[in-house]
Amino acid sequence: MEKEEKSKSKKEIEAIKKTAEAYGTVSEEIGEKFKDEKKVYEEEIEKEEPKEQPKSQDEVIKAKRSEKRDRKAEEERAHLESWVPKTKLGKDVKNGKIKNIDEILDKNQKILESEIVDLLLPIKTDLIAIGHAKGKFGGGKRRAWRQTQRVTQEGGVMTFSAMAVVGDENGHIGVGVGKAGETLPARDKATRKAKLNLIKIKRACSAFDCSCEDPHSIPFVIEGKSGSVRIKIIPAPQGTGLVAAKELQKILKLAGIKDVYSQTKGKVRTTFNLIKATMDALEKTNRK
Repeated sequence: MEKEEKSKSKKEIEAIKKTAEAYGTVSEEIGEKFKDEKKVYEEEIEKEEPKEQPKSQDEVIKAKRSEKRDRKAEEERAHLESWVPKTKLGKDVKNGKIKNIDEILDKNQKILESEIVDLLLPIKTDLIAIGHAKGKFGGGKRRAWRQTQRVTQEGGVMTFSAMAVVGDENGHIGVGVGKAGETLPARDKATRKAKLNLIKIKRACSAFDCSCEDPHSIPFVIEGKSGSVRIKIIPAPQGTGLVAAKELQKILKLAGIKDVYSQTKGKVRTTFNLIKATMDALEKTNRK
């Protein structure tokens, strides 16, 4: 009797071991449960995959912005691939005969297609605040859109104006103005015109108390004017920064200028004339 009981217990132990080896468990009931491969797969995935923590509002906003930026870059890339140039200059750029924007600007050739600039330069864009907000609580604040109204027999017709600046932070800068019945078309027009108005400027280190070789400033004192506004831009030593108005800093930064002093006269609150005077001054860096 004792021998029979021992043999039974050994058989039970062996059966338990086999079940454990086959199903990863010592229970035959649980082992039968895991015979369904789909259930095993789903439960293993749930164990391996950590639960995602809820994202904060800032992270969600950043993710949406990055997705929007990537989508816009893909659309621009697709547009450039499908672009069919109409001018001889555009065809030369598309075919790879012209590989540098300086080849065009040094010969004073007119750029009539904005895609030429997109293909040859890593362009960055910004908007100049030429308008102001209206309202009881937000009145007087600067904004990118200047809103005007034309009165007709049918009523008031709204027009939005925008001023865009484009540059590669390496000596190339352009400014353009666009008008439309809505804000986004006005921005797109301004950006396109800014690319068509692209100019090349010279940079250097010419401050009397700086002797580095980095082209962080302008080669000499330059002056520009537009309307009643007069501006003088003076070279500065490295580390000074852009001592200028906030809207002027956008232009100088995209042009690749890091250190300058500035002096202004006239009605400088008219941002439109201030920007035009600055561009007039920057063009004079190319004089010989």
